Amino acid sequence: MAFDRGPGRGLDFALLLLRLAGIGMVVMHGWGKLVRMAGGDRGFVNGVAEMGFPFPIAFAWAAVLAETVLAVMVTLGFFTRPAAAISAVNMAVAAFLRHRAHLHWAAALGLRSYPAETTKAWGNPELALMYLVVFLALALAGGGRYSLDRVLGSRRR
Repeated sequence: MAFDRGPGRGLDFALLLLRLAGIGMVVMHGWGKLVRMAGGDRGFVNGVAEMGFPFPIAFAWAAVLAETVLAVMVTLGFFTRPAAAISAVNMAVAAFLRHRAHLHWAAALGLRSYPAETTKAWGNPELALMYLVVFLALALAGGGRYSLDRVLGSRRR
């Protein structure tokens, strides 16, 4: 099913709006981490190591590149599906391993109880969950009519 036929322009505009979330990720999350890591700051690398990842330097750089380079690619609609899919995995790690969204939910539903200091240390998972949903939607739907994928794809035909 092609999104570019008939009244699909509303959907294409909605996909453009979703893709613009990528630039928010770069500005609010990725750029600062990239600058700090490039300057030798090991804070993020240490956080990745604390989550139990092997090769924490490599995984930290992968996460930072997903939050910068891949987020810009999503914003532009360039290789939207793979860039969004990788970004969704990155956000799932942030939401569930770093911010422990599932444990926040258990506490909110009264299934578990955690000290306030513990939940505060975990941080808020909401933004990571929202980015996760946005990137999953884009991985499934693609960039739409107003994307570089579409422009470059039409030149290849």
